[in-house]
Amino acid sequence: MSPAPDERDRIRAAMDRILQGNPEHSTGTLTIVALAQEAGVPRNALTQRHLDIKNDFYARVRERGQLPESEIRLRQQIVKLKELRAKGTTEVAQLRVDVEHLVRAVNQLTVENRQLLHAPSETNLPIRALPTRPPPGRSH
Repeated sequence: MSPAPDERDRIRAAMDRILQGNPEHSTGTLTIVALAQEAGVPRNALTQRHLDIKNDFYARVRERGQLPESEIRLRQQIVKLKELRAKGTTEVAQLRVDVEHLVRAVNQLTVENRQLLHAPSETNLPIRALPTRPPPGRSH
């Protein structure tokens, strides 16, 4: 489907209305979606056919000292992702410390278990081995 002959003019007029704060057919947000809606054209008209107008729109938004809504959302998402990454890094560091402590505890318990298993034969301590249970689902 070929674009309407007045498509570029409609987009430019819509851009002016949005930037002046007088949208007629959209929310007036500083996004390509709102611009396309305001102009009555599909979004891909701006993202594929009229990249120069899209770039001009974003340049004019920046000239006004504003950021496009999409950039604001992306910046907010970056902040959240950095916070999550920092939290994850902290958790991983704590887990590494915990693993080291658990390894030490397992090693210590293994040594003590060996000592207790061999102690009755070496001394006359009143220690006896407890019978082990079969794994669940198995019977003798």
